[in-house]
Amino acid sequence: MDRHIRNIVIAGGGSAGWMAAAALSNALQKDCSITLIESEEIGTVGVGEATIPPILRFNKTLGIDEAEFVRATQGSFKLGIQFVNWGKLNHSYFHPFGSFGRDFDMAGVYHHWQAAFEAGQAGGLDDYCMAWSAAKRNRFAPPSGDPRHVLSTYDYAYHFDAGLYAAMLRRYAEAKGVKRLEGKIVDVGLNGETGFVETLTLDDGRSIAGELFIDCSGFRGLLIEGALKTGYQDWTHWLPCDRALAVPTTSSADFTPYTRSTAHQAGWQWRIPLQHRTGNGHVYASQYISDEDAAAVLMGHLDGEPLADPRPLRFTTGRRNRFWNRNVVAIGLSSGFMEPLESTSLYLIQSGIAKLLTLFPDRDFDPVLVDEFNRLTRVEFERIRDFIVLHYKLTQRDDSALWRYCAAMDIPDSLRETIEMFRRYGKIVHRELDLFGDPSWLAVHIGQMNFPQRNDPLLAYREADGVAWLAKFRSVIEAAAEGLPGHGEFIARAGMMAAR
Repeated sequence: MDRHIRNIVIAGGGSAGWMAAAALSNALQKDCSITLIESEEIGTVGVGEATIPPILRFNKTLGIDEAEFVRATQGSFKLGIQFVNWGKLNHSYFHPFGSFGRDFDMAGVYHHWQAAFEAGQAGGLDDYCMAWSAAKRNRFAPPSGDPRHVLSTYDYAYHFDAGLYAAMLRRYAEAKGVKRLEGKIVDVGLNGETGFVETLTLDDGRSIAGELFIDCSGFRGLLIEGALKTGYQDWTHWLPCDRALAVPTTSSADFTPYTRSTAHQAGWQWRIPLQHRTGNGHVYASQYISDEDAAAVLMGHLDGEPLADPRPLRFTTGRRNRFWNRNVVAIGLSSGFMEPLESTSLYLIQSGIAKLLTLFPDRDFDPVLVDEFNRLTRVEFERIRDFIVLHYKLTQRDDSALWRYCAAMDIPDSLRETIEMFRRYGKIVHRELDLFGDPSWLAVHIGQMNFPQRNDPLLAYREADGVAWLAKFRSVIEAAAEGLPGHGEFIARAGMMAAR
């Protein structure tokens, strides 16, 4: 008997819904109907997105041309994130998409740097990062494909308008046969015996049947929680920020090829430069600051004229107990919420879709597939959680209640072990499904002054002249960065500037 799934229903649009629709319609090329239900009245959370490098792979898989994508989304480029006032006031560091230095000895570059830095013979860690050397000059070009060239030691991602991206993917998906229905879902019909979702009823009375349902309904979790009562793990005790205010401003002259995160008294502020505007927001903990004061902080730290009133958002950091329950798969905010400190929102959508396609079921919905999807997603969520909590835990700030709480709070055992291993020997712990690699962990550890108590014992046996190598590398990357075009210049020259 044919057990193939022939009818998929996506509940909700926005970035999650249309990314799912685009990817599924690209992968399932025949004999499967895909319907997406969304309501213009409900709208989406998207306030402008900063991303991480895996988004390039998602677009490439769909066959989307980069120049067309950047034009259509009013996009810009991103070499990493600058963190201001996180470790302590009046201090900043850079989390790059790329490496610090380049391996030249059996002992790692970082350990050579640590020895030289402690001896007063090297500058700060950022000085040996090609991505930062370009970013601090507001310069950008794609990395070289020649692994021998210093311009191959970094990667990049994008800033773009999330609404424009969803609209672009909608055009893509509809061209591949995805059917969009306008309407609000007012009822979810469950099978009385299996508890599986069978139908979605819209406000105009239409009943939409399906076999596999993708919940992209945002924080509401209309299917995964509203209908299936899956449950939620609250991580607010580790990530106490629970609200945000977002406001666009006119573009400033500082067209940075990087995101900036500035820590304030009770949270932090993002700055995301697009072609036509700059996205700004204040993520904060409501137990430590009022909404009115949070808005005043945001509006007092803008570098352009506001284009709208601040838009409020409320959230609870955490995850669903199960991301795939019966025949419902939660993708995007319906699966959980990770505050946007490291720009992982779209990545988690992309990763959820990829795991679904890897473990794609038939109508039997074998628990072996479902359980593995849930295990992998749980582990990935927890790895990202630990990395974000690291930023809060390693603060040396004691000027406000939030930062004193974060410095003293209990943290997951997995993160405690990671911090202690680095603090003792500068060793980075490798764990399954860790999205962030060694340079990322290194950037935050050192950027927030978690300096190792000892250096790698292996270094004492090595003959390489780390001081000379570091000086040469720094000179090379500075010269290479000077030769790159300006960020805006590259976008214009590459034909990526959107029409005004």
